[in-house]
Amino acid sequence: MRALARISTGAIERNAARLAGLGAPLCAVVKSNGYGHGAVQAARAAQRGGAAWLAVATAVEAAELRAAGIDGPLLVLGALAPDELRIALEADADVVAWREAFVDGLPASARVHVKLDTGMGRLGTRDAAEGERVAAAAGSRLVGIMTHFATSDDDPAFMHQQLERFVPWADQFGVMRHAANSAGALGEPAARLDLIRCGIALYGMDPFHRDPAEHGLEPALSLVSYVAEVKRARAGESVGYGRRFIAARDTWIGTIPIGYGDGYRRGLTGVGEVLLDGRRVPLAGTVSMDNITVDLGDEPVERGTEAVLIGAGLLAEDMAAKLGTINYEITCGLTARVPREYVP
Repeated sequence: MRALARISTGAIERNAARLAGLGAPLCAVVKSNGYGHGAVQAARAAQRGGAAWLAVATAVEAAELRAAGIDGPLLVLGALAPDELRIALEADADVVAWREAFVDGLPASARVHVKLDTGMGRLGTRDAAEGERVAAAAGSRLVGIMTHFATSDDDPAFMHQQLERFVPWADQFGVMRHAANSAGALGEPAARLDLIRCGIALYGMDPFHRDPAEHGLEPALSLVSYVAEVKRARAGESVGYGRRFIAARDTWIGTIPIGYGDGYRRGLTGVGEVLLDGRRVPLAGTVSMDNITVDLGDEPVERGTEAVLIGAGLLAEDMAAKLGTINYEITCGLTARVPREYVP
């Protein structure tokens, strides 16, 4: 197989158990196809690990889980247009509200979480009085009060300001309060409240963009391909589009059939690394849609040798740092062209 994402459901289950042991019930966030890992498989593994809730971003994602036979409390975190709201309610999912008009249109059976914007600046009301009116309009349909942290991974002071605004306001309603994402849950016990909503940590990636092992997390995904061709490049010969690699000396070049069409980012040109037989080798030349090339130096490998692009010590966090992005984008960006294989 030209490229493959191997996902350990056992790792997701163990990460869920680690998070569920923090002292508040765990809501496992499986949006965006489980951050690229597969939403259905991730949800099942998270529930085996002790997740009490699941969360997604869209109504269609909620419907996908229900169609797969996944039950239990399910929260749709995102904004919902009228047609999406119908799908969410048919999936027996809780919804988020911050406008009275939205609540007024909900059936009596709906379950509502009112969102206060304490500093994220996206969804939710910034007006505490408006939030109270929405909660009153929800009446018996109100099951949760929530907010979302903007800086829990890099600015705990602002996170604490958000908490100081949120908690006293949320306490008045006598329902479940939730605010913490992965970084908030791992970094600040006071943020855990009545539920923690963890996404990135569930998949064994570090919400603080360092090493997952620092928080007892186990990366669940590895990305592999293989060496399809090995050939000699003489000094002065070039490799790849734009001739961005010109051999300074005689060397061996390996071609690996994965590229930006699979989600292996073009920005890794000149900085990416691949593991071959446990040896790190650098990319040589431009990442193309379907192939990358690596400089093997004086040590050619056999055709068919497995190439590890993520895993075995090559962290998504390392790749993200080279790209100037975050680990979330690395796994979410893997395209449907890469099959997912699930292993224990």
